Amino acid sequence: MNTLVMCVVVFVLYLLAYHTYGKFLAKKIFNLDPNRTVPAVEFNDGVDYVPTKKEVLFGHHYTSIAGLGPIVGPAIAIIWGWVPALLWVVFGSIFAGALHDFGSLVVSIRNKGQSIGELATGLISPRVRTLFLLIIFFELWIVIAIFALIIAILFAWYPQSVFPVWFEIPIAVWLGYMVYKKGKSVTGLAIVAIILMYITIIIGAYWPLKMPAMFGLSPIMVWMVILFVYAFIASTLPVTTLLQPRDYINAHELIIMLGLMFLGVIVAHPTIVAPAFNLHAKGAPPVWPFLFVVIACGAISGFHSLVSSGTSSKQLANEKDAQFVGYGSMLMEGTLSTLVIAAVAGGLGMALVIKGQTFTGVEAFTHHYASWAAAAGLKSKLSAVIYGAANMMEAYGIPKAIAITIMGVFMVSFASTTLDTATRVQRYIVSELTTDWNLDFLSGRYVATFIAVASAMVLAFYSGDGKGALKLWPLFGTVNQLLAALSLLVITVYLARKGKSLIYSGIPLVFMLFMTGWAMILNLKKFYMKGNWFLFIIGLIVFLLEIWMVIESILVLGKPTQEAPKAAGETSAP
Repeated sequence: MNTLVMCVVVFVLYLLAYHTYGKFLAKKIFNLDPNRTVPAVEFNDGVDYVPTKKEVLFGHHYTSIAGLGPIVGPAIAIIWGWVPALLWVVFGSIFAGALHDFGSLVVSIRNKGQSIGELATGLISPRVRTLFLLIIFFELWIVIAIFALIIAILFAWYPQSVFPVWFEIPIAVWLGYMVYKKGKSVTGLAIVAIILMYITIIIGAYWPLKMPAMFGLSPIMVWMVILFVYAFIASTLPVTTLLQPRDYINAHELIIMLGLMFLGVIVAHPTIVAPAFNLHAKGAPPVWPFLFVVIACGAISGFHSLVSSGTSSKQLANEKDAQFVGYGSMLMEGTLSTLVIAAVAGGLGMALVIKGQTFTGVEAFTHHYASWAAAAGLKSKLSAVIYGAANMMEAYGIPKAIAITIMGVFMVSFASTTLDTATRVQRYIVSELTTDWNLDFLSGRYVATFIAVASAMVLAFYSGDGKGALKLWPLFGTVNQLLAALSLLVITVYLARKGKSLIYSGIPLVFMLFMTGWAMILNLKKFYMKGNWFLFIIGLIVFLLEIWMVIESILVLGKPTQEAPKAAGETSAP
């Protein structure tokens, strides 16, 4: 198949889904009410709760959920064939992921902007709430440590991205100052900011900056220290100072990058050289259930519920904007994953240069994806996308060096956004936990952020090389998708208490519970057989928590619903 045909069909499906299923959910299931007072207005504090234009909030939400997930997942899952990967990206995002993100956002804004974990108190049971919050803390603990490592590694691999990524910070601060302090129009200033951003990309392409070893630390470890300090500062600043304007710039950067990739698809329209199906790829785990764990972002990801209920719900200016921000952002992430599949399945076949030897067509794909071990590494996954996309951009005149820099900056920028948002959400989780435990002196903005950053830093450096979080990484995929299932569980209980049909959230809930549970059992078996007791015990605890929450929820759903009790702190809802 031609990649252009594939992309056009998928994009049309996304547009139809937004204007049909998305609107149905907004009007009939969640009953969005533009006259309802939202938390951003009710609790406006100028720091975390800030009413925000939907276009700006879309930028924050989209760039926060995008990160590297919708890139690396499809880039390795395609080893099972481009058809299974594409089907899960398309239908998973429309019927599971977008509903999950949208629902998490709505339930949170109906409950004072509380996190999805905090919402479990009133909707399910106080008994599971603390454990749910601890699961979230565990996931974010890994995310913060891992993303600091990934960004540091990307800086080492693509030093041409260093200058543009760091120069984006003063550009974003300037944009935020002009918009929020001087009252200037965001549209014109955003165009100037994007132009400046791409000028820095060109400069970075020809002026790579390499970090030297310092104080007995490797260059990657030095970058990680800098990134942890940055995450602390960025996550304590008001959202209007850095978070919103930088994410707004990143959103435009991503849209432009998607446009450049799609233009490459139009001009080059490479033929798909990846196999349609390769269900028994060498060394790969079974496609069922691991396809649905490997491709998380781009289809459905538990981390998204933390963004929806952690930061976005505190910035939504009007309830009617929830469909655009929640449902629309997920479909745009699916768009990114689709273009990633096009770059890897088709663009990579245009030219793959290995040690001076050039491979093309099917040979290029099979050389890169010879086995799961050969393709599963971070550099292998990212390089497949970067070089595939660069090949397509080169087809209409962008020098490959510039194209590679654009892709490198894009990846680092969005990894940085995920790091910022994860740190800020972790601060909320720490505050909620410590407040519940009557440790209010630990719940303040700076102390809670310090706990979030310091705990991740300890995890990263306990191994002595900054890679400590890799010890827990084998659990991350299943824990993340478990969180997605549990978030759907919260949404389903909420809808049940409002007398709504459970089919729309219930089907993806059952599917994700089954697939995640299946994957977790297979992982536990592997950990047990290898004698990896650390991962086995942690994984078993997480799995037992899943079973516990499901049982609690079934008991709640089985109760008569005459007068549906409200979730903790809920204002009102039809």
